[in-house]
Amino acid sequence: MSRPRSPDPAPDLLAAQNEALRPLAERMRPRTLDEMVGQQRLLAPGSALRRAIQAGRLHSMILWGPPGCGKTTLALLLAQHADAEFVAISAVLSGLPQVREVLAQAQARFDAGRRTLLFVDEVHRFNKVQQDAFLPHIERGTILFVGATTENPSFELNSALLSRCRVHVLEAVSAPDIARALRQSLDEEERGLGGRGLCIDDVALGEIAAAADGDVRRALTLLEIAADIAEGEGGTITEATLHQVLADRTRRFDKGGDQFYDQISALHKSVRSSNPDGAIYWLARMLDGGCDPSYLLRRMTIMAVEDIGLADPRALEMALNVWNAYDRIGPPEGDIALSNLAIYLASTAKSNASYMALKGARADIAALGTQPVPMHLRNAPTRLMKSLGHGTGYQYDHDVEGGIALDQTAFPDAMGERVYYQPVSRGLEIRLKEKLDALREARARARDGRDR
Repeated sequence: MSRPRSPDPAPDLLAAQNEALRPLAERMRPRTLDEMVGQQRLLAPGSALRRAIQAGRLHSMILWGPPGCGKTTLALLLAQHADAEFVAISAVLSGLPQVREVLAQAQARFDAGRRTLLFVDEVHRFNKVQQDAFLPHIERGTILFVGATTENPSFELNSALLSRCRVHVLEAVSAPDIARALRQSLDEEERGLGGRGLCIDDVALGEIAAAADGDVRRALTLLEIAADIAEGEGGTITEATLHQVLADRTRRFDKGGDQFYDQISALHKSVRSSNPDGAIYWLARMLDGGCDPSYLLRRMTIMAVEDIGLADPRALEMALNVWNAYDRIGPPEGDIALSNLAIYLASTAKSNASYMALKGARADIAALGTQPVPMHLRNAPTRLMKSLGHGTGYQYDHDVEGGIALDQTAFPDAMGERVYYQPVSRGLEIRLKEKLDALREARARARDGRDR
C-alpha cells in the first residue's frame, strides 16, 4: 500500500528557503542607488549619470572597473529605472547563436512595446564578429546595451561598439565603504545576518574590509564564512576566527591586464624618479601578486639601459648579475637580490643621453635617407677598391699627435658634423661630458683652420 504524498510546501516557504540558500553577497545586492557603496564620483547626488538614471533617460554604456565594484548591481538598477526587461549573458559562457537568440527575443519584446536592457558580462571576451552583432540593435534602440569589463575598453573592444556606447569608469571600493556594507549586512534581518546574534567589533570588521582589497562581494563572502564559524563558538567573530578566514587571502593582481601594466609602470617611474622606497613597494606588490620574476628582471635590465645608461654603467652589470643569481638561487632569497637591484637602480645617477642620441641619429637617417660613406672611411681590402679611392685621406688616429685626428669627420659629406650624445652632469657622465665638450671644441677649431 502506497504512502500518502506530503503536501507541497507553501510557495512563500519555498521562496524563503531559496532566499536563504543564496550567498550573502547576492542577498545583500543593493536595491536602490542610495544603498550602493563606493562610486561617489560617478553616482553622487546631482551627478550627470545619476540624474540620467533617475529620469530614465539612459544610454548604452560600457562599465569598466575591477571585480566587485558594483557593475552588475548598477546594470540591474539601470533596468529598474528605465522600466526595461533585464537580460544578462556572459561572454565567457555564450557564443554567437545564444547572442542572436537573445537579440531576437529583444526585438520581439521591442515590437510589443517593451525595451530590453541587455547586460553583457566580461564583454571584452567577445570577438569582433560577436561584438558587431549588437551594433544594429543598439542603433535602432531595440536594446539598451550595458557591457561590463575589467579590461581597458580602448584595447579590448572594437571602435564601432565603443562609438555607440559611453564608457563609465568604476573604481575599487574603499575599505571604509566596504566596512559600511558589512555593517549593513550585520544589521539587516530580512536579507542579511541580523537575526543570528553575531558580535564583531569595528577593528575586526575593518580587517575584513581591508582583506577584500576593494571587492565588496569578496568582503561579504568573507564575513559570511566568519559568521558560520562563529555560530559554533558563541556568536562572536574573534581574532582567531579572522585568522582562519583571512589566512589565505590574496590581493587583486591581473597578470595580463591593466593592473599589471599600471604596476610595472609605477615601478619603472619610481626608479626613474630616484625613489627607492616607491620602487620597493611596487616590486613587492608585483611579487605578492605572482608576477614572474623573469619579467621583472627583464624590465629592470631595460631600466638600467634606458634610464641610467652611462651615468652608471655598473647598473647594467648588476642587473645581469642579479638575473643570473636569481636563476641559480630562486625565491625567497632571490627576491632579496631583486630588492637590491631595485634599490640600486632607483638610488644611482640617471641619464637617458644614450637613448636620446640613438633617437636623434635615427631621425636623421629617416630624414636624409641612405647617405654614402665618405671615401676616407671606406674599407679598402683589395687593390681595385684602393684604385677607386676607398680609404684615401684617412688618418690613423694612433699615429696623430694626441691620438685623435681632430679635422677628420665621421659623417657623410652632405650631412656635416652632428651632435647626438649630450652627456648629463650626473654620475660618470660628468667626466664624459668634460672630455667630449673639450674634444668637440678642439674639432671645431681644427675644421675652422682647415676651411680657411
